[in-house]
Amino acid sequence: MEFSLIMDLPLVYHPDYVAPLPAEHRFPMSKFRLLYEQLLADGVATHSQFHLPERSPPAWIEQVHTPEYVQAYCEGSLDAKAQRRIGLPWSSALVNRTCVAVGGTVLTAQLALKQGLACNTAGGTHHAFPAYGSGFCIFNDMAIAIRHLQHQGLIQTALIVDLDVHQGDGTAFIFQEDTSVFTFSMHCGVNFPGTKQQSDLDVPLSEGMEDDEYLQTLAAHLPNLLSQIKPDLVFYDAGVDPHEGDRLGKLALTDTGLFRRDMQVLGTCLSQGYPVACVIGGGYAEDMAALVYRHSLLHRAASEMYRYHQL
Repeated sequence: MEFSLIMDLPLVYHPDYVAPLPAEHRFPMSKFRLLYEQLLADGVATHSQFHLPERSPPAWIEQVHTPEYVQAYCEGSLDAKAQRRIGLPWSSALVNRTCVAVGGTVLTAQLALKQGLACNTAGGTHHAFPAYGSGFCIFNDMAIAIRHLQHQGLIQTALIVDLDVHQGDGTAFIFQEDTSVFTFSMHCGVNFPGTKQQSDLDVPLSEGMEDDEYLQTLAAHLPNLLSQIKPDLVFYDAGVDPHEGDRLGKLALTDTGLFRRDMQVLGTCLSQGYPVACVIGGGYAEDMAALVYRHSLLHRAASEMYRYHQL
């Protein structure tokens, strides 16, 4: 595949990626703004590399989610049980944040098709199902982006490489009867969600797995998948919750292991000519600075790979 020769890696961010939450809430909402700030402060990126997404309209979201659910969430009329399943208290600011973040993943995918590689500074809401949200996920951004690109005729086939520590159950369910989208989830087998869905390829990992075994497991699957599927676009969910310090992870990867993982995924895909759209996925830690650094590893690896391949 031929890509435009543009030297700066395209990144996507919007100030509305952050919406207010109660002070005691365990979802680390501020990480999105802090990640953007750290990428600039550390010289990983410049202001000119960032692209500003638009808010996704309901028509995009309803290519995946039921109109009833989309309307109820956006209007704030979901019942209490549905709200608890999501785990985030409703607000109009959170509705806006959710729709802007979906727009960010759509834009990331469009930029990846043009330039070979692009990274969002949010995204990876893989627990959202067509008619309900779950696990801090309201609308399924990767699924919406895939459907939008397919609808536009920009892609036919896609591969989701989901390396968040939790199974991508929402995306697995959404695409379970769809041969145009291959879902690959490598996750801790004894972690949320309690009821797993069936991805096209599920690789459940044992609790406490460390760097080398994890990377060997990944290497045993990804190259073969690319050769088999030959996708028009790869979506990479680079969740950092497999880290040994993650509150919700149960695996034992180090910072170095996460960086090697990201380099491995991107290097494997780009060396074979497959464009990659990256989202940051989950990450939960008491130490916010450490968490933000872990998320930045994706963008550091992507910057290196982008320069190396001169995409």
